[in-house]
Amino acid sequence: QAQLVESGGGLVQPGGSLRLSCAASGTIFSVNAMAWYRQATGKQRELVANITRDGNTNYANSVQGRFTFSKDDAKNTVYLQMNRLQPEDTAVYYCNAEIQATMWDSAMEYWGKGTLVTVSS
Repeated sequence: QAQLVESGGGLVQPGGSLRLSCAASGTIFSVNAMAWYRQATGKQRELVANITRDGNTNYANSVQGRFTFSKDDAKNTVYLQMNRLQPEDTAVYYCNAEIQATMWDSAMEYWGKGTLVTVSS
């Protein structure tokens, strides 16, 4: 079994910054891909950014140029650096990963429980 745990959310003023972390733990043979999603109150969950095993990243247009996705393979951890935050960035941010627990298992999709980011003055 593998688990995902997000951290780093909080309350910031418009224009401020936060760095979110997502650590994968437990039985892990391989992490194939990871992503960040967010869901604002009353809206559907949307993809914020994703990263592949080789380090290629993709970003939603709404965060392009402000957010940066990075990873530390040795720690099975990814980070989302969020700069110039705006009120519309307020949401619960969720970590998503495709993980193969052992060499005999098929890869499965895992979700963290989310961390709340609130951007308000």
